Amino acid sequence: MSIDQWAISIMETLGVAGVALLVAIESLFPPIPSELILPLAGFTASQGSFDLVSVIIAATIGSVSGALVLYYLGDWVGAVRLAHFADRVPLMSGADVHKAMAWFHRFGPIAVFIGRFIPIVRSLISIPAGVDRMRLWHFLMLTTIGSGIWNTIFIVLGYVLGENWVVVEDIASRYSRTVLVTAIIVVVVFIVWRTVRVVRRRRAAEQAGSATNEQV
Repeated sequence: MSIDQWAISIMETLGVAGVALLVAIESLFPPIPSELILPLAGFTASQGSFDLVSVIIAATIGSVSGALVLYYLGDWVGAVRLAHFADRVPLMSGADVHKAMAWFHRFGPIAVFIGRFIPIVRSLISIPAGVDRMRLWHFLMLTTIGSGIWNTIFIVLGYVLGENWVVVEDIASRYSRTVLVTAIIVVVVFIVWRTVRVVRRRRAAEQAGSATNEQV
């Protein structure tokens, strides 16, 4: 059974609660694309299974529910534990975590809101919000507004296009792939930059040690 057939069966069985469940799962497991779930929910609504407004509300509840789970995961991990973990990861350090969290503490609200429109980031942005212990009401407000806009766009498009809802999924998938490729490039560039930096520091330390030995 394909993902779309599986999603349709859940929505037909559980109704709008199935939409909320699918979107919540998508929030926790980014590989399940909302770009497929949302327009498909809109198409299902166009068939008379449930009304459009109920689908949008259910999808937004699902988004917020999934985001809350990741928020509390970040809150449980905390900055100190995350920094200790980073110290054990090659090419990273606890200082990197503290710098990232300092940036997030300053620009977190903007990041949480805009992140709701970026694949993968849409899910993961909730974790640093929890690590930073962003005020819960603020997090919920930004998540609800951002996710509500994203969900409404895709659900309405699926509703209007009907059986041609796959057009939305195709365009959104291209957008997602572009974001993913960009993220991979950024990660590769970071790894190369950090590797070169570490190598240069080691060489500088070795040269300093050699100079000291020669003086002795």
